[in-house]
Amino acid sequence: MTHRLPIRVYYEDTDMAGIVYYANYLKFIERGRTEFVRELGVDQRQLKEDEGIVFAVRHVDADYLGSAKFDDMLSVETTIETITGVRLVFRQDVRRDGDLLFTALVTIVAINEAGAPARLPANIRRKLH
Repeated sequence: MTHRLPIRVYYEDTDMAGIVYYANYLKFIERGRTEFVRELGVDQRQLKEDEGIVFAVRHVDADYLGSAKFDDMLSVETTIETITGVRLVFRQDVRRDGDLLFTALVTIVAINEAGAPARLPANIRRKLH
């Protein structure tokens, strides 16, 4: 399943050259992952309150292939590549009119309040499958 999140590029997203500042792609894909797991029925706030578990980025492998500019409409496409007991790997692409501008593999880990790895509850893993 692929989740798509439309994002418009605002002036604040751009650098002096008028193109999207490279770090903002990471913000765009963060929003994409958040909306994707929300649509799957995972309430991250509730997960923290009930289980003491939060998601943290462990690794990002990113490739910048093109430039987005002010007022462009982008699509953040998110799919889950791998799910284990404590880890999720997402593939995320940012496109403009179908053209691939940015792609990343993002490894997310579940951690407890002490920052140690935590096993995802079975009901959460089922929602993510």
